[in-house]
Amino acid sequence: RDMGPKEVAEFLSHLAVARNVSASTQNQAKAGILFLYRHVLGIQLPWVGDVVIAKVPQRLPVVLTAREVRSLLHELNGTTALVASLLYGTGMRLMEGLRLRVKDIDFERREIVIREGKGSKDRVTVLPENLIEPLQQRLRKTQQVHQADLDVGYGEVHMPDALQVKYSKAGRAWGWQYVFPSQARSVDPRSGVIRRHHLSEQSVQRAISGAAKRAGIHKPCSPHTLRHSFATHLLQAGYDIRTVQELLGHANVAT
Repeated sequence: RDMGPKEVAEFLSHLAVARNVSASTQNQAKAGILFLYRHVLGIQLPWVGDVVIAKVPQRLPVVLTAREVRSLLHELNGTTALVASLLYGTGMRLMEGLRLRVKDIDFERREIVIREGKGSKDRVTVLPENLIEPLQQRLRKTQQVHQADLDVGYGEVHMPDALQVKYSKAGRAWGWQYVFPSQARSVDPRSGVIRRHHLSEQSVQRAISGAAKRAGIHKPCSPHTLRHSFATHLLQAGYDIRTVQELLGHANVAT
């Protein structure tokens, strides 16, 4: 209780200068101290000024060459290979790809609608021609899984809250099903309903990391690396930066 803003500022500066912690670690320490004073000690600590702020590192994203992308995809198979190809071919984030619904793929227009992306914004991205047939095959398998679930009294997928209330039976409709469903049904912790969720992000992350090692790629490689590679390769091919920005769903062209 005897420590005031001066002592707190000195401690936070010590973390940045003497301990050389990251900006996120310093921010966590600051948030913890403010929580302690406000909610435990009942003291409103004034805004802490005169703090040496830990520098946020400016790192360039990891980008694979076209040859490295081909090598990576060659080491994948089955569903994870299609997911990885989709991320690279469309620039989608991993969770955007895994949450993709059947109704949001337009084969005729060769477009994919990404619902509630980062910032809760919808956007449209391209559907590469070489992914049309693999995705159609994937949908045929997914429809078989969905029909089997319906036959035994399941087949309901998680719906956005407002739509769940407005269209209570839409969760069983084919168009709302995930393109990449999980292998097994599970209990939805939000509702207690047994449903088939989408493929887990961890399984895709592990598969891509393992494929990169087998392909002899020594760069850090994750699903997001494919998104960065998509953007970089489009720019190298002469696409307008504004077009790439819209496909990625970035609010700021600098990112």
